[in-house]
Amino acid sequence: MHVVFVAPYALETTLRFVRGAADLPGVRLGVISQDPAERFADALGKRLAFFQRVRDATNAQELGEAVRAIARDFSGSVERLIGVLEQLQEPMAEVRERFRIRGMDLLEARNFRDKSRMKTVLRQHGLPCARHALARSPAEALEFAEECLPLVVKPPAGAGARNTFRVDTREQLAGYLKSAPPMDAAPLLLEEFILGREHSFDSVTLHGRHLFHSISRYSPGPLEVMQNDWIQWCVVLPRHVHGDEFEDIHVMGRRALDVLGMGTGITHMEWFRRPDGALAISEVAARPPGAQFTSLLSWAHDLDFYRAWPRLMVFEEFEPPSRNYAVGAVYLRGRGEGRVTRVEGAEAAQRELGELVVEAKIPEVGQSQATSYEGEGYVILRHAETRVVEAGLKRLLELVKVELG
Repeated sequence: MHVVFVAPYALETTLRFVRGAADLPGVRLGVISQDPAERFADALGKRLAFFQRVRDATNAQELGEAVRAIARDFSGSVERLIGVLEQLQEPMAEVRERFRIRGMDLLEARNFRDKSRMKTVLRQHGLPCARHALARSPAEALEFAEECLPLVVKPPAGAGARNTFRVDTREQLAGYLKSAPPMDAAPLLLEEFILGREHSFDSVTLHGRHLFHSISRYSPGPLEVMQNDWIQWCVVLPRHVHGDEFEDIHVMGRRALDVLGMGTGITHMEWFRRPDGALAISEVAARPPGAQFTSLLSWAHDLDFYRAWPRLMVFEEFEPPSRNYAVGAVYLRGRGEGRVTRVEGAEAAQRELGELVVEAKIPEVGQSQATSYEGEGYVILRHAETRVVEAGLKRLLELVKVELG
């Protein structure tokens, strides 16, 4: 089978998915990237059958030309076009339609990529989500603020909480609009700021059948983390996720994926439990989760999801695993700015919690400050009992401190 993997950059996490695709039996793998071929050749060796470099992997025209070039080398055919970044989903869908490659089409990709369109579709089908407005002028933005404050400002096609801000007053919004006024060509998505506890709902769908679901809890939520550089945050995947506490998200999560058009793939949904107990869907991404969530899923289920995802997308095969453990991660974020100058408490944490640690990346002195909310490092814990993982994460937050300067 001839498979093309679009990987704009040879990032460590992306390469884990690429290697999973390259190791599939009977697959000839081509890679399209903005990085040089050497970065992939070093990681894949002879498993890399073809490579095409582009200036912008998210540009559908460039992507199509690269696919055409690889198809010539592959005797005229490309049978799968895959990639894990959210920004790739629309251009890949456009190219799939152009070359009649099996997979998600453009309409489905837009339902997941355009967050305003997504919420409109969800509301049309009676699914609970944040109130929202797509403002194409400052006047439209201020009009929405009259009925909904506090609110969240974000780009309609954002990813990973980037360029997302909380606005508490009309005056704050007016100041923001002066620096970045929305217009027809660049609208602004405004959403109700939902009070409540944030969770994720990660799922595997095959031919429209929802085969697998996982639930996690954030503490605190990503937006609060983005607004406070010093916060070290954590996420927990409880051992048991099928009780009364989560019955409604299992029903509504599946229905949301149905109305948005999910056919085959892994999705990452963020949702809230409001103080009154009601549920609200935030948004859904039609790709594997980032921020080490794929690793967390792997540790909780004794299944390498970095390999399970390419098998699902290429061979359309997935065997739902059992959830054998509770897992959790602490994201180590430094106080201050600059490079890592000090890491405190890591050795004490290893002595006290080492038997629970299954994966870790401890920041090193001299390391550059991270550019994302994931921070300078992380620690993943695993145990059969959720309470043990939760207590371990709390202790990690007390012990390990990272300073920047």
